[in-house]
Amino acid sequence: MTDKRKIEIFSAGCAVCDGTVARVREIACASCDVRVLDMHDDHVAERAAELGVTSVPAVVIDGKLAACCAGNRIDESALRAAGLGQPLS
Repeated sequence: MTDKRKIEIFSAGCAVCDGTVARVREIACASCDVRVLDMHDDHVAERAAELGVTSVPAVVIDGKLAACCAGNRIDESALRAAGLGQPLS
């Protein structure tokens, strides 16, 4: 069992993606291991496809695609509902 919540941010380096990365890092707690993954990398793109990522930015929390990033803004409540910023029990 891990002591960290795994947060993966799939990004293409655009301004919207950068804003999402910044916001996720603001919300994250000490129990969150936040990683930014570059969709220009073929291996990252393959992983994204496996997880059902169809647009960026996209956030995956503990292996599950969060319903947070519709349109051009991030839905903080969806991220929190998926566990971002919450210590593991």
